[in-house]
Amino acid sequence: MTLLLKQIFGFFKLLNSDTGTYQLAVGLTLGMFLGFSPFLSLQTLLVLLVLFFFRIQIGAAFLSAFFFKFVAFLIDPLADHLGRAVLESGSLRPLWVSLYNMPIIPFTRFNNSIVMGSFIVALVLAIPIFFVFKNLIIRYRETVVARFKQTKFWKIFAASKFYNWYSTYNKLYGA
Repeated sequence: MTLLLKQIFGFFKLLNSDTGTYQLAVGLTLGMFLGFSPFLSLQTLLVLLVLFFFRIQIGAAFLSAFFFKFVAFLIDPLADHLGRAVLESGSLRPLWVSLYNMPIIPFTRFNNSIVMGSFIVALVLAIPIFFVFKNLIIRYRETVVARFKQTKFWKIFAASKFYNWYSTYNKLYGA
């Protein structure tokens, strides 16, 4: 529970920082892929490699994966139906047989109807979810943060010596 609270507080710190909206939105979108895919699979490994090699917010991805794991359980019947329809399609059967006979591809567990359906749902939702997250982050920063910085509490806190010390420390050491 402490780890989850730490991730949530870290995410709000990212939302209030000058971190790019694209980095946060891509992190949240990749978290959707992590949440929809099985924990021990090739898809998870590929998403983690993308997270580690590019400038994407890992904390946002892990927090998003936690919440999308619950969404994945809710859409499992839909994913099962969709995955079964794709896997049992007669015209795609030669593709599935050749993919299953490749050396690494079976580790994706694509032959499971829920895994296939969840992956298709994640692919279809990826671009719309990215733009939804990007717009939500921009709106949050324009309304909530701007409104909070106009309150008397924030003005008093920003004028305090503690805040000056913390902002200096944060600039020097990146706390």
